[in-house]
Amino acid sequence: MSEKKLIYLDHAATTPVAPAAAEAMLEVLTGAYGNPSAQYPLGREARDRVEGGRAVLASALGCRPEQVTFTSCGTESDNWAIRAALWQNRRVGRHIVTTAIEHSAVLQCCKALEREGCSVTYVKPDGKGRITAAKVLEAVREDTALVSMMLVNNETGVRLPVEEVAAGLRDRPALLHTDAVQGFLKVPFTVKSLGADYVALSGHKIGGPKGIGALYVGGRAKTPQPLLYGGGQENGLRPGTEPTAQIAGFAKAVELRRERLDEHLAHMAEIKAYAVETLSEIPGLVLVGEGEAPHILSVSLPGYPSQNIVTDLGEQGICISAGSACHKGKASHVLTAMGLDKRTAAGTIRLSFSPDTTREDIDAAAAALLEHKTRRFPML
Repeated sequence: MSEKKLIYLDHAATTPVAPAAAEAMLEVLTGAYGNPSAQYPLGREARDRVEGGRAVLASALGCRPEQVTFTSCGTESDNWAIRAALWQNRRVGRHIVTTAIEHSAVLQCCKALEREGCSVTYVKPDGKGRITAAKVLEAVREDTALVSMMLVNNETGVRLPVEEVAAGLRDRPALLHTDAVQGFLKVPFTVKSLGADYVALSGHKIGGPKGIGALYVGGRAKTPQPLLYGGGQENGLRPGTEPTAQIAGFAKAVELRRERLDEHLAHMAEIKAYAVETLSEIPGLVLVGEGEAPHILSVSLPGYPSQNIVTDLGEQGICISAGSACHKGKASHVLTAMGLDKRTAAGTIRLSFSPDTTREDIDAAAAALLEHKTRRFPML
């Protein structure tokens, strides 16, 4: 019997490491394995790999290399940016404006800061998952130290108006942080066009390895307070021996995505449009949200529990998710904030695409969803 083909439609959760990125990592692990802080040639070679990777990210963001600091992941970048902004604006106040649909890395950090005496305003979306700049700016007060809003929502694909909020904050002391993990090389932007003071990135969403992220610090942000203290790496901002292999893999993944970026984005947009058309033929299926990002599509089979759908399709070799991979079966705060009825929210699944996703992948997922609906009775 031939082995069943794996159909991977969960690229918003993580992406397979691009072969060229894996090769770049292996080259470092087996060759340029020196400590980047060492002064002999092997160490200097490792240092060159780190700085070369930093230059690649800076080029993609449209900033100076010294404005990019490597971190372990998007979560660390988010937490660091939020606390750095509060430290810089400690004389302004301890109020934070964020949205109710942020990634848990932002929301849980804000909850922790509330326990430390900060106040937080959580701006809610409309029923389609959208949040206007006016609604965010209305929540800003004289004592607001930070506004934190993601660029692209990881469940609905909705793109938030970061640029408009940045313009509205130009004459106010509040700093702006954006979690751009789902937006980087998925929707076109530069840090100049965004106008954010802090931009958080992650490597494993674009064909790079897990365990590597980055934080852009610019605009009105000053040198941030470090979260950790140690040997002074990353200009003293993020001490600890640099993960040279992960940096090499991240940088190579960025290069690969940028080589044919317009083509990649157009392909994902075409695949998403095809998925909307094909899945809409399933009786009772509804679209969730109005996401503009080309790689994320949320739909629902109301009354059919999403965890059952995910498990059923997974056994057939089709990988999708029930909202964010970070929820682990719990109700989605994003769908709750949108005000979805319980049956629709409970039946919501997310498909997410890559430049390699095909129409045949979508056809297989649609057929499996239709079969699932046919075979199983809905929960009343």
